[in-house]
Amino acid sequence: MKRKIVILAIGVGIGLVALLFYFFYLENPNRKVLAHVNDEEITLSHFNEEVKKLESPIREMYQEDPNQLLEQIVIKRLLLQEAKKQGITPPPKTYKDEAKGRLSPEDELITELLKKKFPSPPEVTRDEVKNYYNLLKDKMGGRTLEEMAPMLEEAIRQGKQQEQVGQFLKELLRNAKLEINQILLKKIAAKPPESNTEEDLKKALISGKPLLVDFGANSCIPCRQLRPVLKEISKEYGEKANILVIDVYKYQHLAREYKIMVLPTLVFFDSKGKEVFRQVGLMDKDKIVAKLKEIGMGT
Repeated sequence: MKRKIVILAIGVGIGLVALLFYFFYLENPNRKVLAHVNDEEITLSHFNEEVKKLESPIREMYQEDPNQLLEQIVIKRLLLQEAKKQGITPPPKTYKDEAKGRLSPEDELITELLKKKFPSPPEVTRDEVKNYYNLLKDKMGGRTLEEMAPMLEEAIRQGKQQEQVGQFLKELLRNAKLEINQILLKKIAAKPPESNTEEDLKKALISGKPLLVDFGANSCIPCRQLRPVLKEISKEYGEKANILVIDVYKYQHLAREYKIMVLPTLVFFDSKGKEVFRQVGLMDKDKIVAKLKEIGMGT
């Protein structure tokens, strides 16, 4: 009998240890690994720290699509690994550097790596500048090639630099041993804000109330900046006017129908469903409310 009790106690003890190991080790956020980059881990804890550094609405956008931020973290990790591999160290700082503000030690290493990899700016020929000018001549406002040459040359040079860096990053990614925890990545993704439907728009157009439609997208930063403003207006004036958000990527035919070219575009309709005004880009709350009152929203 005593032997059975001892065996039972041992079994309970092992089970308790296993349970504690699961919750305090395997389920510890610091142990959850989102990615392996060569021999290094990117943990969920590190990812969350990077998220905290971001400002709204970019922070919420990355929380909804964490893969975008993870890609940036992976690339930064690869650059740091390459800098370490090449024995690069940041240069000593002077008082001038202190006055300008210091980069983080990691960013300093990456900067030095890129300087070593690309020691001189790409060359730009006269023919390249001339061809670029001819391509954009209609948008030059009558300015001559000589007037525009310095600006065009710099634009071409920057484009070449970006292309060089892009090729370098592709090479690092191609040669890296990279593993992404797609299951965990999907698990931590936040639900994006919901937009209105085509049916909502049809009903609002015949509701007999003024209507404001924000044609935008969740991936558009100005659109996301506008959302809290529209939410406030809807809360305050929802009984007197309709405020809708239409995702142009979800309803591309509506974007074509209403000739939406830039995001966001705010389209105002009167109580009869006729378009009376549109604003391309952001619009502050007071101006939106004033326009709604101008087209028939009661006070």
